[in-house]
Amino acid sequence: MTISVDLQSVVERDKLIHALPTVQQIEEWLNATINDLRSRSSMQKNAGLAADTNAAQSNHITHSEIQNIQQTAFEVTFRIVDTIESRQLNSDYREKDKPTNVLSFLFDAPEHIDMPFLGDLVVCAAVVEQEAKEQNKQIIDHWAHLCIHGLLHLLGYDHMHASEAQEMEGIETAILAKLNIGNPYQYN
Repeated sequence: MTISVDLQSVVERDKLIHALPTVQQIEEWLNATINDLRSRSSMQKNAGLAADTNAAQSNHITHSEIQNIQQTAFEVTFRIVDTIESRQLNSDYREKDKPTNVLSFLFDAPEHIDMPFLGDLVVCAAVVEQEAKEQNKQIIDHWAHLCIHGLLHLLGYDHMHASEAQEMEGIETAILAKLNIGNPYQYN
């Protein structure tokens, strides 16, 4: 397995309508993301495209970094929080005074220290449930989408501009399709 998860849940389960995802489910979703990116990178390389150059220009993970992930086990801390903690973190780090679905915190190791830790994903269970309900989605499918979305952020993807959003949404949709989950951007 490429990525392992340290699951930290600080929400009270009796306040949730649905069950939380398991470590195995989270690892499956994160590893599907890495495998998809590795496959895309290999296709680019085989097509003669400058995968490393293109990735470096767009701040995405490079082909060589993806290949390194293939050979190394990485860890992600996955923290499930309540709306109070999500709101505080979102306010502190994004200057948005409201809870949010997922936050990604990249781990930047000190120079000359090699640690197999990508970073932290912080997910607000109540926001995930509310969004799934509002968007008429299966709760577990929405969890999968947000895990993939958060990991892509850790790997340098963003959606601040329309072209970035289109690329990121395309990757998410493709990965979810491989997991037999519908397009998260088409909801009823």
